[in-house]
Amino acid sequence: MDEKVRAAQVWVNATYGAIPGYSRCSEDGISGWRTMYSLTRALQIELGITAISDNFGPTTLSRLSALGDIGPGSTRTNIVKILQHGLFCKGYWGGLQDGNYDPQTITSVQTLKANMGLGPNGYVQPKIFKAILTMDAYTLVTGGSEKVRSVQQWLNGRYTNRTSFFIIPSDGIFSRDVQKALYLAIQFELGMTDDQATGVFGPGTQAGLRSHPLSTGSSGIWVQLFSAAAVFNGKAKFLGSDGYKYEEASFSTAFNSALSGYVSAFQSFSELPVTGNVDFATWCQALVSTGDPNRPGTAADCITTVTDARAAALRAAEYKIVGRYLDERSSSTPLNKQIQPGELDTIFRNGLSVFPISQYYGGEVGYFTYTQGYADALGAHAAAVRYGFDAGTVIYFAVDYDATQLEIESHIIPYFRGVVAGLLSQGKRYVHGVYGSRNVCIEVTKFTYSRWSFVSGMSTGFSGNMGFPLPENWSFNQIQTIRVGAGGGAIEIDKNIHKAGTDYGVSSVNNPSSSLNAFIAYIERIYGLALSYSSNRSPSQLVVEFLRHEEYNNFEWQQLIGGVDEGFVRHVKNAGIVMIRHVRDPFYGIDLNVAHLGATCNGLYVSSPPAHPLSVISAGDVTGWAGDLMTFYGEWRRDVDAYPSGHTYCMEKLAKVSDAGTFKLRDLIEDADGHNLAKMLRAGTHIVEAMDVYYQNNGYLSRFGHFFADRFETVTTGRVVANLALTDNNLPIIAAGRIYLINSTGGWPTLLPSALPTAELDEFVNGFVDTLEAKVAEEEFRLRKLRAEGKI
Repeated sequence: MDEKVRAAQVWVNATYGAIPGYSRCSEDGISGWRTMYSLTRALQIELGITAISDNFGPTTLSRLSALGDIGPGSTRTNIVKILQHGLFCKGYWGGLQDGNYDPQTITSVQTLKANMGLGPNGYVQPKIFKAILTMDAYTLVTGGSEKVRSVQQWLNGRYTNRTSFFIIPSDGIFSRDVQKALYLAIQFELGMTDDQATGVFGPGTQAGLRSHPLSTGSSGIWVQLFSAAAVFNGKAKFLGSDGYKYEEASFSTAFNSALSGYVSAFQSFSELPVTGNVDFATWCQALVSTGDPNRPGTAADCITTVTDARAAALRAAEYKIVGRYLDERSSSTPLNKQIQPGELDTIFRNGLSVFPISQYYGGEVGYFTYTQGYADALGAHAAAVRYGFDAGTVIYFAVDYDATQLEIESHIIPYFRGVVAGLLSQGKRYVHGVYGSRNVCIEVTKFTYSRWSFVSGMSTGFSGNMGFPLPENWSFNQIQTIRVGAGGGAIEIDKNIHKAGTDYGVSSVNNPSSSLNAFIAYIERIYGLALSYSSNRSPSQLVVEFLRHEEYNNFEWQQLIGGVDEGFVRHVKNAGIVMIRHVRDPFYGIDLNVAHLGATCNGLYVSSPPAHPLSVISAGDVTGWAGDLMTFYGEWRRDVDAYPSGHTYCMEKLAKVSDAGTFKLRDLIEDADGHNLAKMLRAGTHIVEAMDVYYQNNGYLSRFGHFFADRFETVTTGRVVANLALTDNNLPIIAAGRIYLINSTGGWPTLLPSALPTAELDEFVNGFVDTLEAKVAEEEFRLRKLRAEGKI
C-alpha cells in the first residue's frame, strides 16, 4: 500500500462522493484504473461537464484546453490537486497535494515529460494531463526494451503537437496503441491532415508507401519510420550456414549495412524475397499482420469440399497445401465443413497435401476451459484416426476470436492444457498446433509447447495481432479471403503464406509401417547425406536429429537437449528423402515411432546418463524413460480415485500394447532402444552400423536386459533412480519440465511426487521397477526358448 495513493483516494471520494455521476474508488492505497477513473470524473466536474464518465474524451480535452496550460500561478486549486494526486498515482512526487503548483510539482512534471520524450518545461498541457490520468507507464518496465522505448519517446516528441496524436507509453513494450501511433506518424509524413490521418493501415497509407522504397544509402524520416517498425518487430530469426541465428534492428536515420542485414533476415523469416532492400511488401510485413495481402500464397484453408475440379483450380493457382476441418458437432446450423468421404484421396490424387484443423466452436471466451480442451482433443483424435492420419500429424486447434491477454491466461491456456492432456491420453499419436492471433499463438506455444502456429493474420484489427510480431514457430499465416477457379471448379479459400521448412501437411494417410530392411536403408541414405554435409556435429548426431525433427524440436526440447540442425533437415528433404515415421518391431510386431526413438537416442547421445546410476538424472534420461515416467505419474494422479495404489496402476496400465496412455509398451521399447543405440554411438559405432547390429543381428532380443543393467543395475538401485527422476531438483530445466509433464496429463495443478507421502510414492516407483523386471524376465524366457529351438 502507498500512503500517498491512499491519500488521493480518500480526498477524491470525500470531495466528489456526493455529486451525481461520480464513481468512488477503493481506498486501499493501490493505484489502478478505478482510481484514475475517479480522478477523471473529478476533473470533469471541475470543468463543468454534466455528462461525466470514465473517458477522458474530446469534451474534457476541449474544456481543459480553454483553461490554458496548468502550471505555476494556476488558480484552479482543485484541478491542481487532481494533477498532484495523479502524479503520485503514477509514481511521481506530487508536492504537498494542497493545490499549490509548487517547485516539487514542477520538478515531477519536468521528469515525467522528459520520460515521455517531450521538452522539459514544468507546465502541463491538456494531452499531458490526459496521459497522467491513465495507467500507462513512462519508464522502462519489466520485459520492456530500451530500443522500443527510444522509438516511443521519439514518436511522442515529434508528433504530440498533431491534434489526433496522443501521448503513448514509453515503457519499452510494443502494443496496439504504439502500433496505431506509428500508423499516424506515417500518415502525417505522407502529408495527411489530422482529419485524414486515422491510425488505420488503409488504402491511402498503402498507396503512399509504394512511393518510399529504401536501400543502402537512403536516409531521413522514412528510414526512421521503417527502422522504428523494425525495432517493434523484434529479433528476426533466419537460417545461417551453421544453424538459426537472429538479427535485431536499431532505430536509425541512415539505411546502413546493419539495417540491410536485418531486412534480409526479416524477409527470410517472413517468406519474402530476400533483397536487403525495403519494397512495398516489406513495408506491409513490418506494419500489419497480413503483410501485403495480395502477395501470392501457396497454402489455403477452406470449409468447402475439395473436388477434382476445385483441386485442379487450386493447383493451377499454384497452391500446394490445403487446410481442412476434421469434424463438427451437430448444431442447428451445420456448416458441413468437415472432410468428406473420399475427399482426401481426391486431394492427394491432384498433388495437394492437407493439414487438419479442429474447430468445434471457439468463437468466445466462455467456450475455452480445460474440460472442453480435453473433450475437443478426444474428438479430434477420433476423427483423425477415422480418416487415417498417421502418427505425428499436427492438428491445429482454433481460437477464432480476439482473445485478450487476460482471457488467454484465464481460459485459452487452460483449454490447450486440456488439449495436450486429451491427446496424451490417447497415446500421443497426434501433436497439437494452435490457430489464432499472433499473441494467442505466442502465449499458447510458450505455455503448452505447441509444435506450429497457424496465424489468423487476416484479422488485422485484433488486439492480439496489433503490437505483436509473428510467432517464431509460425507455419501458416492466413492473409486474404479470395475465390479461385470458375464454374464447377470455383472455391472460396483463405489464402495462407506457408513458412518453408515447417509443416508441409500430409500427402497420404493410412501409411503402413516400414520393414526393418527398408528402415536401415533409409538410415544409411540419410547418413550418406550427413557425411557430405558441413557441420560441427557428428554425422550420427545429424541423423538422429533428423529422425526427431518433426515431433520433438519445439521450445521445450530445444531447451532440454538443443535444437536440430535445420540446414541439414533441408539438405535431406531437398534430396527427395521420403520420411519413414514407423517401423515394425521384430520382437513384438508392433509399430515403433521413429521420431520418439530418434529423440531418445539423440538426447542420450548429447546428454549421457551419469557414470554412477545413483548420482543424478540427466537431460538424456528425460528424453526417454524418465520423461515417460513423469507423464505416467500424472496419469495415475488423474485416476487416483479409481486406483489409489500406484503399484496396482503400474501393473494394469504400464507398458501395455494398448494405444491408450503415455507409457505404452511401444514407448518403453523406444526408450530402451534409444538408450542402447546411444550407448553404441558414444562408444564410436556410427549410426548405420549400430542399427544393423541392433536390429539385424539380434541385439534387440535382450533390449530390456541391457537397458536395465546399464541404467538401473539392480532392483534396489533402480527404485532409487526412479525416485530421483520424480523428485530430484538439481537441474532447473528438469525440475521445470517435470512440473509441465506431470500437469499435462494429471491436470493443473497435480500433486507433485515430492509432496506425496513417501509410502505412496514408493509404491508407485516399485510398480515401475517391477514392470521393468518383468519385461527382462519375459525377454530372458524368450531367449532361452529361441536357443533351445536353435533359432539363435
